Amino acid sequence: MPTYVYETIPNKDTEEPLQFEIWQRMADEPLTKHPETGQPVRRVLSAGLSIMSKGDDCCNTQCGCG
Repeated sequence: MPTYVYETIPNKDTEEPLQFEIWQRMADEPLTKHPETGQPVRRVLSAGLSIMSKGDDCCNTQCGCG
């Protein structure tokens, strides 16, 4: 299951958002409230992570890594 990052939506300009991660299925609806506090939240878009093993020969292709 993918891990999604959410942050709370501050009520005041002086309040900092609190970020947290949660595992969800891709088919699940995005959260609208913090699971513990009930405060409104929004999902944060983030880049994925790709790990290449030593056997991957990426640099002989057009992937742009080399």
